[in-house]
Amino acid sequence: MAARVRHQLFLPAPLSARLEALAARPGASKSAILADAVTAWLDRRDTSELEDHFAIRLDRMSQALGRSERDIHVILETLALFIRFELSIQAPLAETDQAGRALAAKRFEAFVQQVSRQVALGRRTLAPMSEGQP
Repeated sequence: MAARVRHQLFLPAPLSARLEALAARPGASKSAILADAVTAWLDRRDTSELEDHFAIRLDRMSQALGRSERDIHVILETLALFIRFELSIQAPLAETDQAGRALAAKRFEAFVQQVSRQVALGRRTLAPMSEGQP
């Protein structure tokens, strides 16, 4: 058992009466009740200080995540509209146009390889332009 230190404190009469009532129960003592209450109060205070310490950082991270989510939605919507537009203006290939289909397959394969290369190298085609660039 840890060493105990004596404290003298003054409580308002209503609070003192509540403490007396709790301490009157079997197995309870004023010291134990006050020790538990002070420990709980200090633990909550420590938690609050930690939350205060990290709250600003967490808010910034939440805002950055929200912006990223918004950007992803904009990119996906742009891609979907572009694909819909392209499909609506391009005439479908005839079933017998094997040369056209082969060329389309070759172009699609080149597109997939280019995307794979860009992603693997960490490059961004739509990187923000610096001043002086058109």
